[in-house]
Amino acid sequence: MNEQVKIIIENALYFIALLNPASKVMFLSTYEPKLTKKQIFELSWKSSTAALLILITLATFGEIVLSKIFRVELYSLKITGGIVLFMIGLVAIREGHFVNKDEHQKQIDFTDLSLIPLATPLIAGPGIIAAGISTAAQYGAVSVIISLFLGIFINFVIMLFSSGINRVLEKLHLLGPLIRLTGLIISGVAAQMIINGIKESLR
Repeated sequence: MNEQVKIIIENALYFIALLNPASKVMFLSTYEPKLTKKQIFELSWKSSTAALLILITLATFGEIVLSKIFRVELYSLKITGGIVLFMIGLVAIREGHFVNKDEHQKQIDFTDLSLIPLATPLIAGPGIIAAGISTAAQYGAVSVIISLFLGIFINFVIMLFSSGINRVLEKLHLLGPLIRLTGLIISGVAAQMIINGIKESLR
């Protein structure tokens, strides 16, 4: 396999782990009032498009903006993003959910809902923002943009089938364990992000 293709696939899989499709499945499938397939499609494509634009912009210009304007080093963003991501993973492990549904269930404007909380912070959260910027600095913006597109697209497809996936998982009593397992993986990724940021700061 071509080395560049291998890097793109590896980064795409890494981004999918950070995107955490399980949290979007749970959010859409348990939203009140119950969403129709048309509404799920609308929310999915709007939030995915907005999140992709945010992530591409930050992956391309984020390091310049951080270092030149805000005087923030990349390792600081890694540590901060890792801490926030770790807290999200810890909540999933302890409580079995990623978001507080009650905070958002009264929203009726699907454009607003697709932007907040779906596009950000559920899709374009601090963890993947930090990872996108740091990975672009390491491998170049073009390959990272392709990886982000692949990751967001796979996440988008999973979101479209959220109701069916949720029914199957509930029938098999796997939704809770899956959320906690995903939370454990997210916490591990976050811990590694923090460790990498600390190592870079010590250099």
